Amino acid sequence: MTGYLSYFKLQIKRNLQYKASAISGLTTQFFWGIIYVLIYSAFYKRTNVANFNIKELMCYVWLNQAFLMLIYIGIKDKEIITSIKNGEICYELTRPYDLYSFWYIKLITNRYASVILRCAPIIIFSLLLPKPFNLSIPYSIKSFILFIISMFMSSLLIVSINMIIMLIAFFTNEDKGITSIIDTIGGILSGFEVPLLLLPPVILKISNYLPFRYILDLPFRIYSGNIKYNEAFFLIKIQILWTILLIIMGRLIMKYVLKHVSNQGG
Repeated sequence: MTGYLSYFKLQIKRNLQYKASAISGLTTQFFWGIIYVLIYSAFYKRTNVANFNIKELMCYVWLNQAFLMLIYIGIKDKEIITSIKNGEICYELTRPYDLYSFWYIKLITNRYASVILRCAPIIIFSLLLPKPFNLSIPYSIKSFILFIISMFMSSLLIVSINMIIMLIAFFTNEDKGITSIIDTIGGILSGFEVPLLLLPPVILKISNYLPFRYILDLPFRIYSGNIKYNEAFFLIKIQILWTILLIIMGRLIMKYVLKHVSNQGG
């Protein structure tokens, strides 16, 4: 465990060095956040959504931009994918650590390092915007605490999904196809593309049976107070169960592929 924590600290320091990349990404997220705000503001002038007011929607939009690098499904580690494709995975297997845990730590470290540089400026900027275009403060202290817990579990859940996507590359020797499929489906069913409450009810019902809505729809709606305490506690338990299930599934897949992995050539 000490080794994994040391690697976590090392990766955080390493990723924080790329400030130019963070600044360019930050500018892009400001830009897209403003576009979404203008589009949804125009939408709400023509219609009303009974169970999702514009204040809650603006929280959803700005939190999405602030935590983009933490909750976006399509982020992957090119080094890991390359090692699977070209056979360098064989060198990884000779090292004295649990490969699943090592990759998991690496993925989650990269996400946290990226979000640390971008989150605070976006939060501050969006809080200072005029109403109703701004990010509101949390609905209550309890909501904020539950939001933090849910966001942490969300980061574990998304990395668990990423691990399975990468492990599929052992079978296909290519990750682009499965990444595109899960990214598209997950983007819709998580509320990343459009908040779930603005989509047809049938999509919301489908999302209840899949892990994607627990990535961002749950924590963002807890923050704004759209999901109240009792329901939030229940849904966080489901979020935890999905995370455990996907980690177990990922470990089983890795156990299988490592037993059958072969390196062709030198």
